[in-house]
Amino acid sequence: MTTAVTPVRRSRLWAVVGATGTGKSELSLDIARGLAARGVAAEIVNADAMQLYRGMDIGTAKLSVAERGGIPHHLLDVCDVTEDAAVAWYQPRARASITAIQERGADAILVGGSGLYVSSVLYDFRFPPRSPAIRSRLEDELATDGPGALFARLAERDPQTAERIDPHNGRRIVRALEILEQGGATHGAALPEKPVLWQPGTRVLGLSLDRGALVERLDRRVERMWADGLVDEVRALRDAGLEDGTTARRAIGYAQALAQLGGEVSEAEAIAQTQALTRRYARRQVSWFRRYAEREEYDALEPRDLDGILDGGSSRER
Repeated sequence: MTTAVTPVRRSRLWAVVGATGTGKSELSLDIARGLAARGVAAEIVNADAMQLYRGMDIGTAKLSVAERGGIPHHLLDVCDVTEDAAVAWYQPRARASITAIQERGADAILVGGSGLYVSSVLYDFRFPPRSPAIRSRLEDELATDGPGALFARLAERDPQTAERIDPHNGRRIVRALEILEQGGATHGAALPEKPVLWQPGTRVLGLSLDRGALVERLDRRVERMWADGLVDEVRALRDAGLEDGTTARRAIGYAQALAQLGGEVSEAEAIAQTQALTRRYARRQVSWFRRYAEREEYDALEPRDLDGILDGGSSRER
């Protein structure tokens, strides 16, 4: 008589993606708890570029330690606001965290809305070359002429990439031009049309909302940020060197709060600017994650069938 052998379950990588304000953190916690109820441990890996920074809590909707419910979280609060946490820095650290989690026999849940960061982990994503000399020259041009002239140059040379870059984001524009001048493909083209998953079998769960509902939610969220003390948070971060950083100080909400503290705008103007920028950022996120062929779409406002999600049987039509 042959005894049946129960196959050993392999640890899985999950990804929870979507626009800001769609409830990604809550879903990641639900998945971790649901897996635990099935006897599978799970740990969460942050893929929000601004949640990497210590002290940037209110403006990034970072979960407090208590809200994490004892579930281990990785790559939160790992950088000072004076540091530049670029995606090339992030990718190996995120993958190392995921590998270590899986070696412990647990599932890893990647959660966040920073599209380039998420893609760098999920897919066979390779970074174009760097040239300090070219970058330095372009940064000098940025300081002298502003982002408009450089963005116009990028739009002429690589319109496809220009469509995916904020025309006010000097850092991204400089990086794209730096790569182009070396004869390489920009970040926009670095993810192929049919990218290959880093880990086959990865579950990619996308949260979405009707545009009107999302805008309303985002506008109220920005108002709560100010009510919850964002300006005080930014004042403390300014004392810690926020204005000396190259990345953190440009974060949506933080840049506007800095301008308010400096007397450049009123509180009402800072809030309105942050709302407009957040809405624009959310549109770019929606476009970015729509390209993920593996994405299983879920409406953020619908009752959640957690068992269906875990079993892979309740995915929505894209």
